[in-house]
Amino acid sequence: MTRKTIISVIGPSECSEWESQAAESVGRLLAANDITVICGGRGGVMEAVCRGAQEAGGVTIGILPGLTLDEGNRFLTIAIPTGLGEGRNVIVARAGKAVIAIGGRFGTLSEIAFALKSGKQVVGLRTWDPLDTDGNRTPIQIVETPEEAVKLVLEGTL
Repeated sequence: MTRKTIISVIGPSECSEWESQAAESVGRLLAANDITVICGGRGGVMEAVCRGAQEAGGVTIGILPGLTLDEGNRFLTIAIPTGLGEGRNVIVARAGKAVIAIGGRFGTLSEIAFALKSGKQVVGLRTWDPLDTDGNRTPIQIVETPEEAVKLVLEGTL
């Protein structure tokens, strides 16, 4: 059986118009390349990436923090209630072959850290760009456009 490639997309549940548009474009581009999107399954960037992927005929998976399906956005193909709260960030960060971070607050920062710790490629659009304790930049690949973000993860995962 051939398994589909999964890419994690992370970002805030309340986002700017730019973040929403960028996420929707990322979702559309990933789906157009037969990539499954996994995210936290709620609103904001998560909903926008799922909307874009669904519109392009793609598959979306939401790892939900609570115990009910109804907390997931309406563009999820598969919703997985975990009851883990923010602990679900580990699953979201590690489930994809790579991570695209769009915008973000502290939850996004935690997902970036989990992804980097597990050796995942992280591509960022207007997101965190932290320094390590020695003052060196972390290996987040910062880009300007959704197209650049998707191109980088496709080059790194296929």
